[in-house]
Amino acid sequence: MPAVERLAGEIADYLEPAQVNLVRRAYYYAEQAHDGQLRSSGEHYVTHPLAVATILADMHMDHQSLMAAMLHDVIEDTGIPKEALVGQFGESVANLVDGVSKLTQMKFGTKAEAQAENFQKMAMAMARDIRVILVKLADRLHNMRTLGALNAEKRRRIAKETLEIYAPIANRLGMNSIYAEFEDLGFKAMHPMRAERIASAVKAARGNRKEIVNKIEESIVNCLTREGMLGEVSGREKHLYSIYRKMRDKRKSFNEIMDVYAFRIVVDKADTCYRVLGAVHSLYKPIPGRFKDYIAIPKANGYQSLHTTLFGMHGVPIEIQIRTREMEELANKGIAAHWLYKSDGEEKRNNHARARQWVQGLLELQKNAGNSLEFIENVKIDLFPDEVYVFSPKGRILELPKGATPVDFAYAIHTDVGSSCMACRVNRRMAPLSQPLESGATVEIITSPTARPSPSWLNFVVTGKARTHIRHALKQQQREESVTLGARLLEKALDAQGTKLADIEQSRIQALLDEYQQEELDDLLESIGLGSRTAHLVARRLLTENTADFCSTAEAPLVIHGTEGMVLNYARCCTPIPGDPIVGHLSAGKGMVVHRDNCKNVADIRNQPDKCIPLSWAKDIAGEFSVDLRIELVHQRGLIALLAATISEANANIEKISVDERDGRMSIVQLSISLGDRVHLARVMRKLRSLAGVTRIIRNKA
Repeated sequence: MPAVERLAGEIADYLEPAQVNLVRRAYYYAEQAHDGQLRSSGEHYVTHPLAVATILADMHMDHQSLMAAMLHDVIEDTGIPKEALVGQFGESVANLVDGVSKLTQMKFGTKAEAQAENFQKMAMAMARDIRVILVKLADRLHNMRTLGALNAEKRRRIAKETLEIYAPIANRLGMNSIYAEFEDLGFKAMHPMRAERIASAVKAARGNRKEIVNKIEESIVNCLTREGMLGEVSGREKHLYSIYRKMRDKRKSFNEIMDVYAFRIVVDKADTCYRVLGAVHSLYKPIPGRFKDYIAIPKANGYQSLHTTLFGMHGVPIEIQIRTREMEELANKGIAAHWLYKSDGEEKRNNHARARQWVQGLLELQKNAGNSLEFIENVKIDLFPDEVYVFSPKGRILELPKGATPVDFAYAIHTDVGSSCMACRVNRRMAPLSQPLESGATVEIITSPTARPSPSWLNFVVTGKARTHIRHALKQQQREESVTLGARLLEKALDAQGTKLADIEQSRIQALLDEYQQEELDDLLESIGLGSRTAHLVARRLLTENTADFCSTAEAPLVIHGTEGMVLNYARCCTPIPGDPIVGHLSAGKGMVVHRDNCKNVADIRNQPDKCIPLSWAKDIAGEFSVDLRIELVHQRGLIALLAATISEANANIEKISVDERDGRMSIVQLSISLGDRVHLARVMRKLRSLAGVTRIIRNKA
């Protein structure tokens, strides 16, 4: 019997005859399109799409998914356009095929960038129709099963991509059987010798364990029978990659991992799961802290089960999973179980909604990511399987990756909550925004309309959504601040020539924008604020065609208010504070760096108006500024405490302190303190000089 007819016989059990014929028609169309093409193994190419459709048929997927599986390589490999598929099979099938197809027409700098772009395109297609990812997973699964025909380098590359992206996606969508097969096939391709040795060890261990596994299984079955409960009890094998990962990450030997005996009990309904749990806890003592209730609080991928670990006979640990038949199907087929049953139960609806929510989150990440590589990096972060479950003050449960912080929680609630977050309470107590959250914690976010994301948040957030939105907000904030600073610099340069930007003809401004290849005036002002262009030269080009006619006059200093944001930085070499004579160094792409007038790092560019401009402090400037001091004093007991108390009395804060002992009697203390201005600094230094034993105080400068 031809292979397509065997498939037709299988799908006839759950599809209408007309739908089976459509799947047949898609097969013959693909066979004709791929005529003459061979796989690396030497087989006719059409065997691949047929195998992909067979994998989806095992999941009882709908006829359009099976048709898309048959046709998924037609656009990419045969030159047949999408429009032809629309005419033959309809828009839904053509969109599915297009979503799975790779970007063959575009050229990329690196293979990583090409893969990232492919995944980005697929994510957008998934948002329109989630079946795209199911066809893609089936396609990748058959490719992994037939990796043997490829060379070693290509095998490793495809296996690495599968382990990093596709296996976690299958896990995220709750498709445990595909996830486990991806991991084992990827492991064998990446580390063939390790996989072979672990497989041999598992086979040997299985024979040695057979007697004890049978005894434990018999005792559990007898226990359930005594309690009048029906359930299927089976030993559960750990897959190879899971064993390898535990050995590698937890530094455990093979024997330590295989000493744990795992069983699964499948019952009729959720209520029975809890009764079975009570029965097995009375049979063997539970290990404290090893019970997890994923029925009451399902995992983010919809997985539901009760997990418990017991002290079995002879003290051997026994891991037990208890779930219903439906939960078992959902655990193995995940999102595909939505199509497996005609009756749409509550669990399946929730599972499908979770998957949709995740895909919509992918689309949001894609919109805000700077480029495809940043997008795929954030997707990888979001695919971590370990989760913590935390509560909002109103009792809403949120699933977050392990290590998530209150900032991740804030962005999970809503982007606006994350962007306006300023503080938090964890279990009703004030806590740092960087504190990792633990399961069961209640988190309350305190917001402010004036709060903005901080660049330091990128050092501790773990979710892709938080990272993407923080980067996006910082880019937006930097642009706004750059435009404002650029406008001030340009107005200052024009003011020196007795004119204003508003007085210059629009046609002259547009001509300059065309010359600089800028779309709008804000783009030009941003480049000035970031130091990529100099206000002096832009003003010169705005005012005259002939730069020799431009009069160079002394410009008034630009006033610094301290609210300029990320485009204004204070140099660490000379630590300027209000009251110091200052100049600004325009650094390309970074904005303006403020130096003290006598800093040796700007000595060479002092007379170059395109790189160095005079600055002055605003009269009402407020805030805290860092100053570095060097104190020489006679060594004495309680030295640090004495200095700290004196500095605190003067209303200043110590940021950093280190002590260098010059000899047995003298000590040198390097201090970094934050204070208001030069007057405040003078007051601090006066108090320090009054201490017994202080011989010299020097303010550090470059």
